[in-house]
Amino acid sequence: MHTKKSLTNIKGLSEAKVDKILEAAEKIVHVGYVTGNEVLQKRKSVVRITTGSQALDELLGGGIETLAITEAFGEFRTGKTQIAHTLCVATQLPLSMHGGNGKVAYIDTEGTFRPDRIVPIAERYGMDPNAVLDNIVYARAYTHEHQFNLLLGLAAKMTEEPFRLLIVDSITALFRVDFTGRGELAERQVLFSEKRRSTDEVAIWFTYSMDVVCTFMPS
Repeated sequence: MHTKKSLTNIKGLSEAKVDKILEAAEKIVHVGYVTGNEVLQKRKSVVRITTGSQALDELLGGGIETLAITEAFGEFRTGKTQIAHTLCVATQLPLSMHGGNGKVAYIDTEGTFRPDRIVPIAERYGMDPNAVLDNIVYARAYTHEHQFNLLLGLAAKMTEEPFRLLIVDSITALFRVDFTGRGELAERQVLFSEKRRSTDEVAIWFTYSMDVVCTFMPS
């Protein structure tokens, strides 16, 4: 969701046009109040996807919660990317096996995705590695702008295919590369907040085609 100010900054959009756009959007998308019962019914659709670790699942109350944003952070080589690879497989498991029964999208900002690591995980769960890999759509992002454009392109795919998980590993890396020094810190923080909100919006507006967003960050 964008503010009226940000929309009027787009070339060719006058304040009058923006008002008409917002008015039309409000008729299509309901963003107002709902009853507590409606919220309760939505919460009943939440499932938890296993991380592959019983101990971690217990800490998370049963696994990675759907209809939510999950962030993982920690030191280098603490297993963040390994969890991401495991979730790529676990998400494709049936609901009866604590999976999500859907596809996975993976945006890689650091070049850490390894399809060969998916194979033994799939075999552990008794799944066909080739079928599992076919159900993972992967893209390498090279700048923070490219990362955002990949996210926008993914939103269109989510309306057509049953995605259940989006992984961004890591969500902060390219912002640290593209903006350096204290002089660019304020701009970096503003842009990161905007793009982070866009990631959240994909999870919200495409609830029925993609349930979980996992973002991985170094500490």
